[in-house]
Parts: sequence; C-alpha cells; structure tokens
Amino acid sequence: MQEFRYFVVMISINHKAKQFLLVIIKLLIVTGALYYIYRQLQGDKSLNWNVISSYLSVQSILVLVGFSAANWILEILKWQNLVSYFKQITFLESAKQSLGSLTASILTPNRIGEYGAKMLYYPREKRKKIIFINFISNSTQMTVTCFFGVLGFIISKNQFQISLVYYLTIIVVLIGLILLLRNIEIYGFSIQKLTTKLMKFPKNIMLTNFQLAILRYFVFSHQFYFLLALFNCEISYPLALSTIFIMYLLASIVPTIHLMDVVIKGSVAAYLFGQIGIESWKIIAITSLMWIFNLVLPVLAGSYFVMRFRLNETSKN
Repeated sequence: MQEFRYFVVMISINHKAKQFLLVIIKLLIVTGALYYIYRQLQGDKSLNWNVISSYLSVQSILVLVGFSAANWILEILKWQNLVSYFKQITFLESAKQSLGSLTASILTPNRIGEYGAKMLYYPREKRKKIIFINFISNSTQMTVTCFFGVLGFIISKNQFQISLVYYLTIIVVLIGLILLLRNIEIYGFSIQKLTTKLMKFPKNIMLTNFQLAILRYFVFSHQFYFLLALFNCEISYPLALSTIFIMYLLASIVPTIHLMDVVIKGSVAAYLFGQIGIESWKIIAITSLMWIFNLVLPVLAGSYFVMRFRLNETSKN
C-alpha cells in the first residue's frame, strides 16, 4: 500500500513538472517572439513613423486589416482543407493550429518550426501525415509564388535587364539538387516517396488547396498595390503587379526567418521599385506595414493560442 501511494505521488510530481515545463516553454516562445518584434520595430532608424502615419487614415487602416484578415482566413481554410485528408476539424481548431504554429516558428529558418508545432496538436501516429500535408501547404504556396514570379518577369522583361544565363543557371542548379537529393530520406520521406504520395493524394483536396493558395497570393499582392496607391507611387497597375510578383519570388528563395522577412523583402523591393523611379523610403515603409499587418498581428493572436495550449489537446484529437 505504501509503495502504491509513493507511485501515485511520483506520477503527480511528474505531471506537475511537465505542466510547469510547458508553461516555461510557452512563456519563452511568446516573450521571444514579442521581444524580437519590438526590437525590429525600434531598430529601423530610417523609418519616420510620423511621416508614414500622415499617409494613413482610419479607413485605410481598416482596409489593410481587412486584407490581412482575408489573407489569414484563407491560410486557415487551407489547413482545414488539408487536414480533412484524415480528419475533420473546425475553423476555430484550424485557426488555433495555424496561428499558434506561426508564433512558435517565428524564430526558426523558413518556418521549419511550424512542422513541429503543428504535430503537437495530433497523436504520435498522425504526425507523419502532419509533416506531409504541411509540406503540401508550403510547397503549393511556393509553386504559386514561382508561377506568378516568372509571369512577372515575362510581363516586365524590358523593365528589368536580367541575363538569360542567370535563369538557366538557377534551373540547372535546381535540377541538380533534385537529382542529388531524390534518394535521401528525412523522417522517412524522400523526393521519390513524396512524389508517389502526392500522386495518390485526393485530387479534390489538392485542387481546393491550389485555389486557396492563389486567392491568398492575390490578396497580399493587392494589399501591397493598395499601399503603393496610398503612398502616391506613380506606377501603372500591370507594372506594379509584375514587380510585386518578382519581388515575392526573389525574396522567397532566400533562406531566412519570419522576423527578418521585412529586411529581405524591403531590400529586394527597394531595388526593384528603385529601377522604376519610386523613392526607396516609401517602399521600405510599405514592406514594414505589410510585415506589421500580416505577421505581427497574427503573431499576437497566435500568442494567445500558444498560452492556452495544453498537452492533453493531443489526446483529444
């Protein structure tokens, strides 16, 4: 009897220790995310927020919030659609997982932490499926970005003088990497296995995923265009969109972390739009506002979901 009581006490202590450790981890994630956002907002001395605010009105801020809400609603719907491959979840559950994993992955390169964060919401036996569908989600959005990026180059081929050799070099390097890595396995996945699994993936779910990815791409592209108009940048609609498409393509192929997105996209955008004669401070201001509305605000919402996360959510799922 004494041994049984000791065993129960040890289980209780281990459970409390685990819960305490979880609280510490959640606090570190949220505090780290908010601290780096604060440093980023304070660190760029080239931005004059008083001047920037003079271009904004209550109505324009509401429109920008609307764009950002649409952007993340589409991302949440994407995840809900992909998870339906093996389980039906509600929009709220998808929001928790999407925004919570965003906050948890904000300090990791190329959102790699998102894979691990989303796995925590599911039982161990489902976690390979989570890796797989998260790969589909990210690669679909990247495919859309590449398609419209190439389209942007075609539309504005006379505006940006980039050698054909540059394109051919990138294509050859990518093909070489694919051939080199096709048999290498990571967590049981290889390019060959992924290709086989993708061929067997439900076509209706994949089609919906592409449709949502394209809609999402047009939402944040036109949010950028709206800001160009708001800052009185004199540029035609076709040239503006093609330049935005090129910017997102070039920025997306650079390995980075979420918090440095504003630096990478700002530098690329300032270079591209600078060739069209648009003042660089306006482009830096626009990319900073895009970063605030599409990353900072969702991270704040995700912080709430991170703090409310419980380990027993996995068992419920």
